[in-house]
Amino acid sequence: MELCLSGTRWTAADRLPSLGAHGKSLGEGHLRRIIRNFLHYYHGARTHLTLEKDAPDPRSVQPPELGRVVAISEVGGLHHRYERRAA
Repeated sequence: MELCLSGTRWTAADRLPSLGAHGKSLGEGHLRRIIRNFLHYYHGARTHLTLEKDAPDPRSVQPPELGRVVAISEVGGLHHRYERRAA
């Protein structure tokens, strides 16, 4: 299965692991949810070298006073982002 979004072509099984080993979704709504979750992660949490390792949606630096670092699961648990949270 291939996806074409904004002129970018992806192989769904490679980029969207939530589709499973065979690249199948449970319907249009399921596929839209998977794509929405992936794009949210891609623009909000994934670092980009051309942006000096920041995300397209800039993030603020979190000082140690905000608490300990916790992992937040993204894209069905395949990726994680890290934030400071109060104990």
